[in-house]
Amino acid sequence: MTAVLLVAAGLALLIVGAEVLVRGASALAAALGVPPVVVGLTVISVGTSAPELAIGIDSALNDAGPLAIGNVAGTNIVNLLLVLGLSAAIAPLAITVPTIRRDLPMMAVIAVLLLALCWDGTLSRLDGAVLLAIAVGYTILIVVQARRDPVAVEIAQDEIRRPQGKTWVHALLTVVGLAVIVVGADLMVSGAVDLSRSFGVSEAVIGLTVVAIGTSAPELVTTLVSTFRGERDMAIGNLIGSSTYNIGLVLGGSALVAPLGVTPELIHVDLPVMVGVMLLCIPVFLTGRRMSRIEGIGFVLGYAVYLGLLIAFRT
Repeated sequence: MTAVLLVAAGLALLIVGAEVLVRGASALAAALGVPPVVVGLTVISVGTSAPELAIGIDSALNDAGPLAIGNVAGTNIVNLLLVLGLSAAIAPLAITVPTIRRDLPMMAVIAVLLLALCWDGTLSRLDGAVLLAIAVGYTILIVVQARRDPVAVEIAQDEIRRPQGKTWVHALLTVVGLAVIVVGADLMVSGAVDLSRSFGVSEAVIGLTVVAIGTSAPELVTTLVSTFRGERDMAIGNLIGSSTYNIGLVLGGSALVAPLGVTPELIHVDLPVMVGVMLLCIPVFLTGRRMSRIEGIGFVLGYAVYLGLLIAFRT
């Protein structure tokens, strides 16, 4: 029971902390004169990945590498199969040209690279540096392309207005949000490790299930709300982009702190499943530049099958 409470408390703090961090950092950047399009594509994107990054770093420090890698693999599988699938099941998804030309290829490349880097059983500091460099390059590419696109600039101007209030208040919110995330990550990792020991399952399985589904909850809610409002372009782009950031930023940054151990199950089952799901998105999205209801339902059913097999054979 204590482990469950730790996980629940940690998850709540992660969600609250991420919200405070994104609000504070966005307002602070805008107050300092950073262009809104840059704020939207960097500060907010990185901020929404902060919970996963905090869990990854805390896992690295606590010698729980499989939990960090399982969390990222599980989160990407949840985001693409469950969250994206549910959104398409509600209404067909139109895929933008930048997503097809830039985000899908980048997601596929970094996913295959991660599997290759983990094949020796360890994600080393050098591996982490390579992944992090790709995430930085990807961010620069997005910002450069967006700043040349008048439509993207106009959308950002509408969505991120100049903040009201003093700069020091925004800075304080940013620090408070970061602190809450750090505390939440520590509680959640501690609870997850205790859960794995209590139920006799691996840390990787806990990362693939409890932690992954928990940290994907904000994306699920955001995507479903935007779907019902008919404003899904940015939410879908963020889901695809976050899959790249989860690997490059989260695992890259975590591995720089300390090498992450990778279990045989992750290498031979879960990471290949994650890569397969990411590669599956390419033909699905290229077919008419849309994801149909049938394809969305198929994605959701695919996640249900994966989760069922995971629980049946690994717990």
